Amino acid sequence: MNQPFRDFPNIKFRNTSPKEIENIIRSLKAKGSHGYDEITTKILKISAPFISTSLSYIFNKSMISGILPTRLKYATIKPIFKNRDKKNVANYRPISILPSFSKILEKIMYIRLMNHLETKNILATEQFGFRTSSFTTQASFNFINNILNGFKKNNNNVRGIFLDSQKAFDCVNHDILLIK
Repeated sequence: MNQPFRDFPNIKFRNTSPKEIENIIRSLKAKGSHGYDEITTKILKISAPFISTSLSYIFNKSMISGILPTRLKYATIKPIFKNRDKKNVANYRPISILPSFSKILEKIMYIRLMNHLETKNILATEQFGFRTSSFTTQASFNFINNILNGFKKNNNNVRGIFLDSQKAFDCVNHDILLIK
């Protein structure tokens, strides 16, 4: 069943264009893997000039109506081995392989959302993940810099709290998470 996206009146999404669709398809990694639809990114790259206008129309309708086509929600779930004993189910993590068309729409929404977050200055300066021109080395530098500044200000006395959030998502109440 199609359900509308939550209404965010302050976010204005501009329409996508066939050119933007082609650029997004060009940016995808050419892989042989595929979702349930069996359409690989390799096939998308070849067919981009022929399908970009239709995809632009479909994706714009989706964004205007706030409805994500149900078929774009289908995922193939595959277990990926992490480490240790291969016979222990806890040593695998599931990955969802979405249809290639979902990846394009995700990228469009990501671009629109990041543009909104950055132009409205919503993200904290300490947010390094999922941002362009932002690297883990920058986060490490800031962390070490804060420690050194703390030593100077507090007579060589600095404290920290570190949490291991391994499998944190597995412990979350998913009903509450969906509501949030």
